[in-house]
Amino acid sequence: MNKPFIFKQFTVHQDRCAMKIGTDGVLLGAWASLANNPNSILDIGAGTGIIALQLAQRCQAQTIDAVEINPDAYEQCVENFENAPWNDRLFCYHSSLQKFTLELQGETYDLIITNPPFFTEAYRPQNTDRKTARFQDTLPFNELLVCVSKLLAHNGSFAAIIPFKEEEKFIDLALKHALFLNRKWHVKGSETSKVKRSLLQFSFHQSPLEQKELVIEKNRHVYTQAYKNLVNGFYLNM
Repeated sequence: MNKPFIFKQFTVHQDRCAMKIGTDGVLLGAWASLANNPNSILDIGAGTGIIALQLAQRCQAQTIDAVEINPDAYEQCVENFENAPWNDRLFCYHSSLQKFTLELQGETYDLIITNPPFFTEAYRPQNTDRKTARFQDTLPFNELLVCVSKLLAHNGSFAAIIPFKEEEKFIDLALKHALFLNRKWHVKGSETSKVKRSLLQFSFHQSPLEQKELVIEKNRHVYTQAYKNLVNGFYLNM
């Protein structure tokens, strides 16, 4: 798991990150809509930097910032950014989101994206770094959305991937901060499995909801065409 993950246009080192490259992050980085042609992007809780790197590949945004609280993950993210073809557009801040928001003093982003902490009390890994990377008590959804509502430009867009079971609560919280749901995709591992994740995209503007279901596999390691179409710009063997 500590080997570098080689994508088509960049490589991600992950030996110092508690959270390794996973389907969730890559899905979100490939799925997030760039319809508003963002010139500035913020990746919250960057980890390895995978999502920011995907967006750098996908668009011409001149500013792609990331914020990461864990010191080891921060250093790894910086390394991955420096080694990327788009290193002149990528920058990582070592900070909590709350502090970062205060220090930005009104500056905003056209696209904010996050694969946020979401494990609950029911399951707690022993590894402290992994706990920080993945537990909602590190960055509760409400605090996340408070900061997003301050950092998002008037015509900006906010994308996240969360557990399906948290979807209703997350959408309700977002609405309290005037963030309206514009896109929602439900993600299933297979046709017969339950919905596992929700891909959600919000803005300050109401619009007809785009709603779809994405199935990842037809059989074990046999991927659906819809999934391949989404991620084939990144994975080597897609």
